[in-house]
Amino acid sequence: MNDVLGALARMTSASPELVIFDSDGVLVDSEIIALTVLVQTASEEGISISVEDAIRSFRGVKMADCVREIEHRLGRRVRDSFIDDVRRATALAFDAELKPIEGIHAALAEIDVPVCVASNGPMSKLTHALGLTKLLEHFEGRIFSAYEVGSWKPDPGLFLHAARTLGVRPSRCVVVEDSLSGVRAAKAAGMRVLGFTGGDSGAERELAEICDDLCHRMSDLPALLRME
Repeated sequence: MNDVLGALARMTSASPELVIFDSDGVLVDSEIIALTVLVQTASEEGISISVEDAIRSFRGVKMADCVREIEHRLGRRVRDSFIDDVRRATALAFDAELKPIEGIHAALAEIDVPVCVASNGPMSKLTHALGLTKLLEHFEGRIFSAYEVGSWKPDPGLFLHAARTLGVRPSRCVVVEDSLSGVRAAKAAGMRVLGFTGGDSGAERELAEICDDLCHRMSDLPALLRME
């Protein structure tokens, strides 16, 4: 009897109705580019931060909190134009260097349920990055920015807003995330989470304990979603 109930539960939980993607590090290979710009801009303020430290401290963190931590380390406020300078330099670096995550175009072509983007980044950054990498057509009209919702990961509000807007219950959503803050937001929203590692052993160790499953390569994603 328990086996039958377990099988029915698995059948009921199969086939998500919505796949919610983070953007940075999941759809576009942007994190090292953006964090390098942040480090360079911080160095102009007189603070030395390594890219490795920035990955640990700032990946998936909203800009205001990044600035707050930089100011804490500096012991003073940064210049008024700091965030605008970071945004401007990041856009230029994206123009020169940004690429889609390997395999994401093929994966999206295989996924036969609705998809959307939910990111801590501002809408202008999201549409710029997705446009540069020819991913915008997959998500146009279904892009959700924390700046427009007023809720930043790890708060679950952004994911809940995306699901509510698209008419899907949280339990029928699967989130693809690469940061702890994003995973925590998805779990708090009552959604299943696939932790995208991109083959990084450090990310695998970080995400393995709190994600429902791991996705090491985007080519694996369609099969993992069919197993959900």
